[in-house]
Amino acid sequence: MSSVIKVENISKQYRLGEVGTGSLSHDVNRWWHRMRGKEDPYLKIGDTNDRTVKGSSEYVWALKDINFEVNQGEVLGIIGRNGAGKSTLLKILSRTTSPTTGNIKINGRVASLLEVGTGFHPELSGRDNIFLNGAILGMTRHEIKSKFDEIVDFAGIERYIDTPVKRYSSGMYIRLAFSVAAHLEPDILIIDEVLAVGDVDFQKKCLGKMKDVSSKQGRTILFVSHNMTALKNLCANSIFLRNGSIDCIGNTESVIMKYLNFGNKNKLKVEFDSPEIALGNKYIKISRVEIVSSDLRLKNQLNIHSPIDIEIDFWNYVDDKKINLSLHFNTMNYECIFNVGTKPEFLEKGLRKAICSVPGDFLNDGTFTINLMFVADSSIPVLSVQDIVNLEILEDRPQTDWHGKWPGFVRPNLVFNVQ
Repeated sequence: MSSVIKVENISKQYRLGEVGTGSLSHDVNRWWHRMRGKEDPYLKIGDTNDRTVKGSSEYVWALKDINFEVNQGEVLGIIGRNGAGKSTLLKILSRTTSPTTGNIKINGRVASLLEVGTGFHPELSGRDNIFLNGAILGMTRHEIKSKFDEIVDFAGIERYIDTPVKRYSSGMYIRLAFSVAAHLEPDILIIDEVLAVGDVDFQKKCLGKMKDVSSKQGRTILFVSHNMTALKNLCANSIFLRNGSIDCIGNTESVIMKYLNFGNKNKLKVEFDSPEIALGNKYIKISRVEIVSSDLRLKNQLNIHSPIDIEIDFWNYVDDKKINLSLHFNTMNYECIFNVGTKPEFLEKGLRKAICSVPGDFLNDGTFTINLMFVADSSIPVLSVQDIVNLEILEDRPQTDWHGKWPGFVRPNLVFNVQ
């Protein structure tokens, strides 16, 4: 089977706090070394891409020495924790950013779905954006027209097709963007976690379409997701990225097991000293997320009776939209147990604090991970962070002779009497 993507020793370096990778003095230094036929001196420095430790260099390697091949018709999964380098890798493969070192060989047209609204002009209607995206992919107007009805029908937005896309909700954006990317026949389809924005029915529809274009039409797909079930069903092989490097690559089932077992322990606190190094974007930056409980202070562990508080400190830079924050509690297989959100409201700029309280006798024993999402005006995703913290809850059942696993993920202490 022929190779359509070949990645050879790809690395990507960023300078913290800067746009690009240097300053004037650094650029002059690079030029002087290049004129003398010497290597860029800044390639010899830089910290590993690990958010959990404080580095000593102003340079960081978002990716380091990435090598792999993808064959025609293959669906390759890419998994890893936040900041592992997944999105950076996809941006390099989509040619929206360039690698610092290394080479990429791609045979065929590439369509990518990396962020909500990627490739759309906000002032143009959905109809115009379909033709614009097709033209970017090198298709003729006749070819696009032949696919137009199919694209609109799949997206389910026929009523709004002549409305400017700036008025679309995030779900409508994703529906149209995915439909365009899947139907305009690119040779390679690159999809980031953005499908999580869509509703459950549309996610199933998208997964079915990806299976169809891969198995029946021989197109290649790179798929980043935190949905382990979707990865198992869709991808024969996957890559586990950790701290900017490939930890392992191979059969999806075995890669997922290694990913889930890695760091499978309490990660009760994430903290950043300043907005410059914090996790986030121009709208929201995370200062601290911490799981707090009196049992952690007294016994250094949580059991099924332990009440917990999830404390969230964040820098808010949005003052013209109502913001609401939601927490998603998941199993280690990324099955959502429940989610809880704040009411949408205008927040003052600056450092803000939110606390979510979970009573004791609610969660069952097991290991759980928490996702964090900020949404503007009830529909626009502003920041989404997977696996921000996780916790292990231990069993505490001294008054019974049965010590098997109690079924279910929640275990509320409800009143239940025999009359």
